[in-house]
Amino acid sequence: MPPSDARLENPPRSDAERGADLVDLLERAARIARDFVAREHRPVDPADRDPDRLRARLDLELGAAGRDGARVLAELETLLAATPSSSSWRFVNQLFGGREPIATVAEMLAVLPNVSMYTFKAAGAQILVELELVRHMAAKLGLDGAEGAFLPGGSLANLVALLVARDTAEPQARDHGVTPGRFTLYTSEEGHYSLPKNAGILGLGRDAVRGIPVDGAGRMRVAALAVALDRDRAAGRTPLVVNATAGTTVRGAFDPLRPIAELAHAAGAWLHVDGAFGATLALSSAGRALVDGIELADSVSWDPHKMMGVPLQSSLLLVARPGVLAASLDERADYLFQLHGDELNPGHRSLQCGRRNDALKLWAAWRRLGDDGWEARVGRQLELARLAAAKIDADPELELLEPPPSINVCFVARGVASDAVCDRLDHDGRLEIGWGDVAGRRAIRLVCVNPELDGRDLDAILDEVKRAARGLR
Repeated sequence: MPPSDARLENPPRSDAERGADLVDLLERAARIARDFVAREHRPVDPADRDPDRLRARLDLELGAAGRDGARVLAELETLLAATPSSSSWRFVNQLFGGREPIATVAEMLAVLPNVSMYTFKAAGAQILVELELVRHMAAKLGLDGAEGAFLPGGSLANLVALLVARDTAEPQARDHGVTPGRFTLYTSEEGHYSLPKNAGILGLGRDAVRGIPVDGAGRMRVAALAVALDRDRAAGRTPLVVNATAGTTVRGAFDPLRPIAELAHAAGAWLHVDGAFGATLALSSAGRALVDGIELADSVSWDPHKMMGVPLQSSLLLVARPGVLAASLDERADYLFQLHGDELNPGHRSLQCGRRNDALKLWAAWRRLGDDGWEARVGRQLELARLAAAKIDADPELELLEPPPSINVCFVARGVASDAVCDRLDHDGRLEIGWGDVAGRRAIRLVCVNPELDGRDLDAILDEVKRAARGLR
């Protein structure tokens, strides 16, 4: 027998000794977390908004020699201090913001067991958590009995929706590819950019995507969709997917789902609702009318990491007909799927093999708030948008471009380019806010997604915008 390596023959350690290093680091990390939260509302140092200056200030280079854990923690603290916080009132730039505290804690705890969500054997109770979320969220959309899969973001949820639609329409596509030029896809001109991207990825072709004009409120024109469907069918093309958007990225507009569903199903097309942003409105009596008809969808994407304040990332695809996910995604892997039935092994229905636990934080938030808490949270977001719109409309330095369809408030600072205002605010580290085009005009987009904001915060945000605009004038 080969001699044993003395380094592997150390005296046995207790369980407490095995975890001592981690426990020590976690205790130090808790202080760093507290300090970060205490200062996250401060302006960002303008030097940290310049990538070249920031790279020169920070020591980021990797090399052969390792470093003491305490020193690496100090470096992590420095990096956090140079990172904007999406929970600050100064961050109104994306369709996410704020935080549900219990969800943040659950996210931090989820990494401790560090399980992969492909089988019950590997992840145990966490699989039951995910299945309960799929069941309850499907019921909230009127899709009782639907199956679902958590994915890393709404773009990939939309990708899988197109994939299962493709394979349903052309079952041999999974093995042999798609018939060139056969299929067409439809989405509003203000729909998410992931649809043409995903059409290219799946071999359907970006040229197969039809951008349908929108009305004055940013909603897909149903009559224009009908014309496009008829034109393609007359030309021998097969309508594959109609993508209706529940909450467009810039204006926050909602396509009329019920008449779109009628046209899609009459044409034999798969109806996908991109509800990454707006499906959460189904949890609110004040917003439910905006997603009327969502229960008619063949599939829905839903990002709780947006309006629900769950840490990035948490994204769900729901499919009305059980079995279609596995039909497109399952592969034999005897080394992995060894115990329990298919329902308890989500890897059969997943785009991924190894997959992080994105469900626990959402489950914890739902347990904390309940359905009633989500109702109140969404109602608060809608109220904030209406209040912001009223403040803008009453301010002579600002111009409201349209009443907010949901939580996105689009406006301009009079006499100044909107993109220049946003760039100045970013450069100075005063406010993270974005711009987009609304009916031919470039607008500042204020996203009222953080329910922790109040009227004073909105005043502070608008004051920052006006201050930057005056400087540019």
